[in-house]
Amino acid sequence: MTASTPRAAEPQTALRAQEHGGRGRIVAWAMWDWGAQPFNTVITTFVFSVYLTSESFGSTNTTSTALAVATALSGVLVAVLAPVLGQNSDRSGRTVRNLRLQTWLLAALSASLFLVEPDPSFLVLGLVLLGAGSIISEIAGVNYNASIEQVASPRNVGRVSGFGWGMGYLGGILVLLLIFFVLIQPEVGLFGVTDEGALDIRVSMLVCGLWILLFTIPTFAVLKDSPRERVPRIGIVDSYKLVWGSLRGLWASSRHTVYFLGASALFRDGLAGVFAFGAVLAAGTFGLSAGDVIIFGAAANILAGVSTMAFGLLDDRLGPKQVIVISLTALVVLGMGVFFLHDGGTVVFWTLGLAMTAFVGPAQAASRSFLARVIPDGHSGEIFGLYATTGRVVSFLSPAAFGLFIWLGSVVTGQENTQYWGILGIALVLLAGLLVLLPVKAPVGPGTGND
Repeated sequence: MTASTPRAAEPQTALRAQEHGGRGRIVAWAMWDWGAQPFNTVITTFVFSVYLTSESFGSTNTTSTALAVATALSGVLVAVLAPVLGQNSDRSGRTVRNLRLQTWLLAALSASLFLVEPDPSFLVLGLVLLGAGSIISEIAGVNYNASIEQVASPRNVGRVSGFGWGMGYLGGILVLLLIFFVLIQPEVGLFGVTDEGALDIRVSMLVCGLWILLFTIPTFAVLKDSPRERVPRIGIVDSYKLVWGSLRGLWASSRHTVYFLGASALFRDGLAGVFAFGAVLAAGTFGLSAGDVIIFGAAANILAGVSTMAFGLLDDRLGPKQVIVISLTALVVLGMGVFFLHDGGTVVFWTLGLAMTAFVGPAQAASRSFLARVIPDGHSGEIFGLYATTGRVVSFLSPAAFGLFIWLGSVVTGQENTQYWGILGIALVLLAGLLVLLPVKAPVGPGTGND
């Protein structure tokens, strides 16, 4: 380059160089993670989905298949809608308004699950409400991720993202334990609630709705939409044309961001598999009782929450890519340890299983901070929408790999129970994501380890 050749300007990202407020503002932002988490922890993982697949609604095969179909359809709709709705928030400048409306709708849908009585005739209602809630939860998550630019700077985005993700883990497990010990476990729970007519489960849904509504109030007290020139509404087809144009522009200007979207889709599916199949392995391979699984889940979420917050500090020192690489490497090694040492019984599962959960959250939070550091200004909703879409496109990999390796284990060993082989499938997905990530260039600038 000659002295007369102007140097290309660095593209302006959504994150501003200056701080956006003190700790109180960051805590208020993170309260959305805390407040909205019951939908994932209580409703879709531990309580309502289990209730909906119980014999009260039909045979196990019928209810499980119906839930799988409903979940798959919801995932397809999220994949289709996320980037367009995210782009709409960017163009209109109404990210916070949209997030607020979606959060209120999520609270209402959660509370409406109270209407699902334990009878086969209510199965469809339960599936529709659960599916609608899943879609709203994912789309709201897109706008929430985009709002991180209002509270973080390049120097602290790792800490902010890790703190928010950790708050989600802690809030989710707290409400789960509250519901379990106050409403579900006692023969007669709070306010005289019993299990007759599944009232304990149904009232828990009201608690979730109220929790979401109340604990997200601080978020909307501090987040505000920036004044923006009104833009004309455009149709769905034109919206997709703009999304495609943005993706092409991103490919031309920041190709490694596109590579990261692909890599993160792989390893995020593996991360989801760690929690999704952890309880299955706990019971089927290591013989933990239902109560022990709940205790393990509580310990796992608390450890994940604390470790995610701690790794957020490392994110701002070493950079998000390094945190993801460390986390994925540890998860692959620990997963292999679970496989080879499974004969060691519950001690192995408690030790290595808990250790694995300590690295899931950090990888997820660092993935969010990585993307936040490279998104072009004015495109946060759209790019985080693509982030959600790419994740949904490959969301079948971990379940498929888990099942495939269980089958492979039965063929190789001839044993009846080869469930522990499933962890090799999860480790393989994580390893694939790690290998695709390694060539991706890390963000450059303050707080990335590449100043």
